[in-house]
Amino acid sequence: MNTDTAQQACPLWFSCAATDVGHVRRVNEDAFLDAREQSLWVVADGMGGHSRGDRASQSIVEKLQDFVPADTAKGSVDAIVERLSSANDYCRSSADGKVMGSTVAALYLERDEAYLIWCGDSRIYRFRDDQLEQLTEDHSLVQELHRLGELTAEEAENHPSSNVITRAIGVADTIDVQIRQVSLADGDRFLVCSDGMFKDVSFDEVGERLGLPSPAQALDALVELALKRGGTDNVTGIVVQVPLQR
Repeated sequence: MNTDTAQQACPLWFSCAATDVGHVRRVNEDAFLDAREQSLWVVADGMGGHSRGDRASQSIVEKLQDFVPADTAKGSVDAIVERLSSANDYCRSSADGKVMGSTVAALYLERDEAYLIWCGDSRIYRFRDDQLEQLTEDHSLVQELHRLGELTAEEAENHPSSNVITRAIGVADTIDVQIRQVSLADGDRFLVCSDGMFKDVSFDEVGERLGLPSPAQALDALVELALKRGGTDNVTGIVVQVPLQR
């Protein structure tokens, strides 16, 4: 498996990240940031084709890689959003009249709280007490139809327009990110990933693999299954582990 991985220990968290171009795409338009020292993890999934998608996703990572937490959680979240806005400006000015955009899903941890900032259909899951929960809601056409009651959850999952997103960095003059705050518990395990990891893998299958003994085992199993199912898209994921005791 041709996978780029990174993993290190951290006093507060453990994390591991992997990305794979898949079996169909020629270019990996995904990018990730595994900044455990700053308690920040980001996955960006570029769109626009040729060199534009990877430039868009990489610009998000570059804007965030020197992020330094502020004195307050609100200050830190505001700083992340400001950097995403800067990436948006870059994509808009560099697009040359064409599409140059990227989804983004960012996870920031501070003390007993987790902050999720996202735009598009990259996702963040939490595995707690052997139960999986999707913490983000896709910004997509089919999700909007599901919210309106026009599609069931199963119909939305298998809809031919499931890849049509309604929000992304770089597609409008101002960004429209969603922010969610959730409680953090010892032993929590998070997955931040692009749609290439979950679109051919069921919710239960994600949960089964996130429940494996170690984060590295979980991530390897998820990447392997996504590739086994066809690898029709770039596959990127980060698993973040909160220790059982801090």
